[in-house]
Amino acid sequence: MVIAIDGPAGSGKSTIAEMLAKQLTLDNGGRFVYINSGNLYRALTLACVQHEVDIQDEKAVASLARSADIEYQNGAVYLNGADVSAQLRGDNIDRAVSKVSANIPARHVINALIRKIAANNNAVVEGRDMTTVVFPDAEARFYLDASAESRARRRFEQGVSKLGIEEIQKSIEERDSMDKNKPEGSLKIADNVIYIDSSHLTIKQVYEKLEKIIRLKG
Repeated sequence: MVIAIDGPAGSGKSTIAEMLAKQLTLDNGGRFVYINSGNLYRALTLACVQHEVDIQDEKAVASLARSADIEYQNGAVYLNGADVSAQLRGDNIDRAVSKVSANIPARHVINALIRKIAANNNAVVEGRDMTTVVFPDAEARFYLDASAESRARRRFEQGVSKLGIEEIQKSIEERDSMDKNKPEGSLKIADNVIYIDSSHLTIKQVYEKLEKIIRLKG
C-alpha cells in the first residue's frame, strides 16, 4: 500500500508522514517505510554545494544527479556513503533546493529512486508531486496545506533557521511560487485528492484525521 502526501514547505507533511509510517500497521502485520522525497532533492543540492556545481547549469546538475550515490535507509539520507541528514536543513540548502528540484532530468532520476524504494514496501511518501506524478494511483492520497504565516511561525519556532520570521515567510512564499510554476512536477492539488488545511490544527489533530481516512480505505 502507498500513502502519498503532497503540500507546500512547512505544512507539516513530513512530521505527519513519519508518524503514519511509525504507527500504522496493516491487518497482516505489515509495516510502512517513510520516504521524504524533499530530503532526496536536498541531498542532491548538498552534492552540488560540495562539488561546487552551479545550480543554474541544468546539464551539470542532471549529470551529478545520475552519478551521485544517494540512498535512503530507515528515514536517514546517505550521500556517497555518509549520513547527511543533519546537513539538509541549512538556509543555504533552503535557498537552492527549489531550483535543483525544478531540473527535469534530475527529477526523473529522483522519482525513479523513490519508486524503487517503495516498490517492495508499504510506503508513506511525501513531497510536491507524489499524488500527481510519482504515485497518481496510490491507495490514499492527501494534500496537506497551511497558510504562509502559520508555516513561517512553525519554522521559526523550530529554531533551525537563522532568519527572522518575516524573512522566513518571504522565503516560503518565494518557494511556493517556484514550486507551483515548475515546468514538470509542479505543486498542485490533484483530482480526487483529500485536502486538509492544517493552519489551525495541531499535529495530533491532523494525524487523527488522516489515520481515520486511511483505516476507512482499508
